[in-house]
Parts: sequence; C-alpha cells; structure tokens
Amino acid sequence: MAFKTAKGKDALFTEINITPLTDIFLVLLIIMMVIAPTFQSNDSSIKMPEINSGLTVEQKNATISVTKDGKFFVNGSQIQETELYDQLIALKPKLEKKEVVVKADESVKSREIMKIMKAAQDADFEKLVVAGEPLSKKEQKKLQNNALKKTKQLQQQENNYDEYVGTTGEIPSEE
Repeated sequence: MAFKTAKGKDALFTEINITPLTDIFLVLLIIMMVIAPTFQSNDSSIKMPEINSGLTVEQKNATISVTKDGKFFVNGSQIQETELYDQLIALKPKLEKKEVVVKADESVKSREIMKIMKAAQDADFEKLVVAGEPLSKKEQKKLQNNALKKTKQLQQQENNYDEYVGTTGEIPSEE
C-alpha cells in the first residue's frame, strides 16, 4: 500500500493498526469469563481439603511408619497390625495435638493406609497427615534394626529372669 507525499513521491504506510487486535482479545476475554464457571465442579457440597505444601512435619505427633513389607511402626517401635488401635489409644494422653502422621514406602498398598485411617478415627484422633516423602530405604533399615534390637533386649531380659528363677529355686511356703 503506497501513499503520495507532498513532493509527489510514493511512501509506504508502515504503522500497524492494533484496534482490531484489541477488539478480538476483548471478545475472547469475555467469552472465557462466561465459560469459566462451567469448568468448576457441579456439586458445591464437596469441599476439597487444603494442602499445606512445604511445611515440615512436627515430631510431637504420633508417627506411624509402614515399610514395603507391610510392617507397622509407631514412633519407631514395631507393632502388629492388630495392636494399632491400642497403641494409638495409649499414646493419646501423651500428645499435645490429636494428630497422626503416616509415613509409608511408595510401594505400600492403599489398604494399609486405610487401616491406619480407620484405627486413628476409632481412637478419636482429629487429624491425619500423610507425609509427602516416602519412607527411604535407610529409614526402613533403621526401623527394622531398632525392632531387632528391642526383640533381642526382651529375649535377654527373659533369659535373665529364667536364670534368676533357676538359681533361687522354689520359695518355701510358710506352712
């Protein structure tokens, strides 16, 4: 497109008219504002949980760890799955907050986590936090080693008791 200048020479029109471009963007903006509410969930009675990212887990809570083998540990002590509820009830008076922190290996099945949730709910805990990082191999070995040490200590105590009873003999009756 060329225009004639005052001297009669042809000159090019090099300016861009942005008015049509602005009109198109405004129309697209209005369309998106009208359509956006339809992308939200239709059921307004469901409230999604808040996610607190980047916060550290307090160690003042009851911590339940699950290894990939399905072994349960409460605050580092190995327990049987059936003892989970009883352990949570026993821990409750000692805790500042009624919270349970779950640390599990990434290969642990969801049913194991559901068992912990059920036990925590039955024990009237108010909050359950699932730790974002899975149980590392180092932590799993540490928990298992601690469990082995405690088992050995218990066996040693039983052996000491048996030796004590064997050396003292029977206690005579007062008859």
